[in-house]
Amino acid sequence: MAHLQITLDEQLLHHLFIGNEKDSAMDDLLETILNQVLNAQASEQINAEKYERSEKRTDYRNGSYPHQLKTRVGMLTLNVPRLRNGHFSTDLFHRYQRSEQALVLSLMEMVIHGVSTRRVSRITETLCGTDFSKTTVSELCGHLDPVIEGWNNRPIQGRFPFLIVDAVYTKVRENGRVRSRGVLISYGINEQGYRTILGLKIDDSESTEAWNNYFSWLKARGLKGV
Repeated sequence: MAHLQITLDEQLLHHLFIGNEKDSAMDDLLETILNQVLNAQASEQINAEKYERSEKRTDYRNGSYPHQLKTRVGMLTLNVPRLRNGHFSTDLFHRYQRSEQALVLSLMEMVIHGVSTRRVSRITETLCGTDFSKTTVSELCGHLDPVIEGWNNRPIQGRFPFLIVDAVYTKVRENGRVRSRGVLISYGINEQGYRTILGLKIDDSESTEAWNNYFSWLKARGLKGV
């Protein structure tokens, strides 16, 4: 990108350094800078500044459209330039998307390690300056379901002479009600002595039928040599 000169108005600087609204001033500061970056990128792509007459010009501006961006200092509204005959491209949002993906993965990791969705929401509000509702966090973590299902139903390869089984009970919400459910779990120890979690299954209790279904499920996935 060409050399960029950022212009800030006096009122914004006053609020940033002297006024009592420093948080909102930081939003305005970042918004101002990013909008000027977008304008500079548009000028670079069409080889001309706004209203400039130039033989090198390749296109003309055609207004802009608003684009909201969540950042650590709050929600920003950016004015993304439109071009008359082409498409304006910027890597600004791609970079943000990579950061957002990192944030989403961090949220998922927090839930995996047992942090409640309510607490995750508070943490993200502190770090990012914007609130993520419990529903949003739950929906993000829903992306983990296919990964977990794939792992839990993977083929069991090799022989496992030793099998350790147990159940833990946990509270789950089903159809608007909170109830206790048993999670049946097994560790297989292979012929080299390494221990592996073979799978988890949820049932109402540790009944004979529940364990029979659990062992049949393990055998169907390839468990042998016990």
